[in-house]
Amino acid sequence: MWFTKSSKDVLKELNVSSETGLSTEEVKNRLDKYGPNKLKGKPKKSLLQLFLAQLQDMLIYVLIGAAVINIVAHGKDGIADALIILAVVLINAIVGVVQESKAEKALEALQQMTTPKSLVRRNGEVIEVNSEELVPGDILIIDAGRFIPADVRLIESANLQIEESALTGESVPSEKDANFITADAKIPIGDKENMAFMSTMATYGRGEGVVVETGMNTEIGKIAQILDEDNNTLTPLQIKLEELGKILGYGAMVICGIIFVIGLIQGRGVVDMFMTAISLAVAAIPEGLVAIVAIVLSLGVKTMSKKNAIVRKLPAVETLGAVNIVCSDKTGTLTQNKMTVLKTYTLDNLRDISSQNGQKANADETELIRSFVLCSDASVENGQDIGDPTEVALIVLGNKFDLEKNALNAKYKRVSENPFDSDRKLMSTLNEEGGKYRVHTKGAIDNILTRANKILVNGEILPLTEEEKNKILKVAEEMSDDALRVLGVAFKDVDSQISPEEMEKDLVVVGIVGMIDPPRTEVKDSIVEAKKAGITPIMITGDHKNTAVAIAKELGIATDISQSLTGAEIDEIPDDKFAKEVNKYRVFARVSPEHKVKIVKAFKEQGNIVSMTGDGVNDAPSLKFADIGVAMGITGTDVSKGASDMILTDDNFTTIIHAIEEGRNIFNNIKKTIIFLLSCNLGEVLCVFIATLFGWAIPLVATQLLWVNLITDTLPAISLGMDPGDKEVMARKPRNPKESFFSEGAGMRSIVGGVLIGILTLVAFYLGIIHSGNISISLVKENNSATREILTYGRTMAFIVLTFSQLFYSLSMRNSKKTIFEVGFFGNKFLIGSIVIGIVLQIGLTSIPSIAQMFKVTAIDSSHWGMVIGLSLVPFVVNEIIKVISRRRND
Repeated sequence: MWFTKSSKDVLKELNVSSETGLSTEEVKNRLDKYGPNKLKGKPKKSLLQLFLAQLQDMLIYVLIGAAVINIVAHGKDGIADALIILAVVLINAIVGVVQESKAEKALEALQQMTTPKSLVRRNGEVIEVNSEELVPGDILIIDAGRFIPADVRLIESANLQIEESALTGESVPSEKDANFITADAKIPIGDKENMAFMSTMATYGRGEGVVVETGMNTEIGKIAQILDEDNNTLTPLQIKLEELGKILGYGAMVICGIIFVIGLIQGRGVVDMFMTAISLAVAAIPEGLVAIVAIVLSLGVKTMSKKNAIVRKLPAVETLGAVNIVCSDKTGTLTQNKMTVLKTYTLDNLRDISSQNGQKANADETELIRSFVLCSDASVENGQDIGDPTEVALIVLGNKFDLEKNALNAKYKRVSENPFDSDRKLMSTLNEEGGKYRVHTKGAIDNILTRANKILVNGEILPLTEEEKNKILKVAEEMSDDALRVLGVAFKDVDSQISPEEMEKDLVVVGIVGMIDPPRTEVKDSIVEAKKAGITPIMITGDHKNTAVAIAKELGIATDISQSLTGAEIDEIPDDKFAKEVNKYRVFARVSPEHKVKIVKAFKEQGNIVSMTGDGVNDAPSLKFADIGVAMGITGTDVSKGASDMILTDDNFTTIIHAIEEGRNIFNNIKKTIIFLLSCNLGEVLCVFIATLFGWAIPLVATQLLWVNLITDTLPAISLGMDPGDKEVMARKPRNPKESFFSEGAGMRSIVGGVLIGILTLVAFYLGIIHSGNISISLVKENNSATREILTYGRTMAFIVLTFSQLFYSLSMRNSKKTIFEVGFFGNKFLIGSIVIGIVLQIGLTSIPSIAQMFKVTAIDSSHWGMVIGLSLVPFVVNEIIKVISRRRND
């Protein structure tokens, strides 16, 4: 029971030093001993379980039953049909297993990418590692916004608060104290003040601790029931498709029922009609829609991850294509996140230090830089920057003037602090100085001036006058106008330790620094692209208005300062008025997390689909409230990542635009896949229905229908879902999220395509009968031995045309507006491969006598291949002509 022991005893028991941490070799040994730091998930389904799951479908049961009935009714003659039916069922199940395992692997890879990182001290250095690599004895660095990755005995804490609702149910964060020890071994988890537990979250302050338990040995690991939850939920798009599939399925079943009844009335064989109706139902019902969409989504997400955008929730992919407002933080997203101090200012002493190294600072400048360095948590070790870029810039500033952080920390030990808070916009530390103490406070200069009553001038502490305040504010404004970020610093001496609340009163202001974070070079082009795509970029920042507007103007986000608002100005505007006027503004400066929520809400009330970026603990509400919450992968806290829909691994605005483009293309691919499948299924149903209605012989037997379904509903459909992106997709306005799949003429195209496929299949059937037997189609009957060969020939023609027309038609589905000549025949190599495979299999099936006999087809005359190809190309050609005509009409 680690909480009953002192931190010294715990460190001794775990054989680790808090100053150096574990060595790399020791970490490896302990990882072998204790295993990875992760909870055991639900056991993965075996291939056999996945295979059996594919068979758990009512239509599959009916098909298997139909195969048995066929054998019973037809004896030896029915065995071939039964074997084909069972083979189709088997192949469909195998394809389903492959599809599901591929989607599962893609999602597993994405989950691996979103594994939380942890800061640990190893080999005497602070490094970032995957949380799964933690071992007992690791020295963990804890700061606000990070999830606790293991059970930890705290060895140091500074105003540390941890939200433990995952374990205790208490929504109020628990205050932690590393010095707390109790002899009571039965105290509840919420009272263990010297412990931090896995899956909880640091919300305030900072601390250090030693990992004592990992993986299933943690408190959360003991709650085994949470692992039984099934988190495989469908996205809204998949739910919508499932509903569409059910409607189409019921419709197909009704039509198949009608065909069956009409067939019986006409005196056709019961078993044959039953087989035809069932096979047609299997072919007509788009049962693979949801599965194909899952594959397209997961593959699209995998592609996006390679472009630095990790999608945490699949619905985000659907929403991305509809985004028309992108609210972005300035620092690191629109800028390079490499802050550099260019200017320092103490009273009446403005200095440009951009190109100065080894220069001597006067007394006031030395105090200014010293306070900044001591009041920073960042570090620069072995050329690696660790911490907030603004603080890193201050550490680099100290190095320039020989005020190195580690040396200052050793000389002036930090004993307490008041961590940075986005509402106060300040951070303070309390450092010991020769038996006394000094407070160092850094942050927004206007906030510091409201808390200061003295000023440092030439080494002397004097009363702060209004004139001096105005001088400082004027210089700060000039720096802001030059797009510099302004940070102020102050101090005060005290005789004894004081509470964090007392630190920021009666301060002695020292001065300010101006630093710049240059705009990313590629962002300007991305903003131009976004505007062309109907997307409005919005800058939201905590910086001063002038600084923000200067960067916004340079990037093309805003044209003048009238398009900007500060947080204080937002507070003065009533909510209803702000919502009506929000579209006028492009820059929001000096905002708090509460303002961000208000801004997002206002944009959404105007009917916009809003994306919002964030990196801090307090950004979580706005990230959740936005349609797409985007967390920073580099500077973002675990809290912001947990609340987000997408994580940027490079913290770059351009990546957001690329993700939106990818989202649009993924949705378009899903849409074209749906329209293609519905057109093909409609053609199959229409062909059999019309033939039955006119009293003709059925143009396609059950096994042929199942074969067509297998050839066209798998590879070509999935290949369409993997179609390369349309280069002009960002030249169009965002998609209306409420629009139907059948908008923009897609519904009419699916009907036209389906009708053409169905009618041309019947035409091929008719021509095959006429050309092979010179007999009226109405005289050709299934139970007539004299016309059996003629019927087989006609069915072969229909069979080939139905298959080929669907394969060729898939080429036309690649783009709803451009012809295949504009898109390029070989732009989608997967689709070309699918078509070639389909054609080769179809030719082999009709040309190899033993297989042809099983499928009740025969080889056709070479003179008829031209007729078959010609008929098969008609739906493709008509669809291409419709594109040209509709485009000319719109022009």
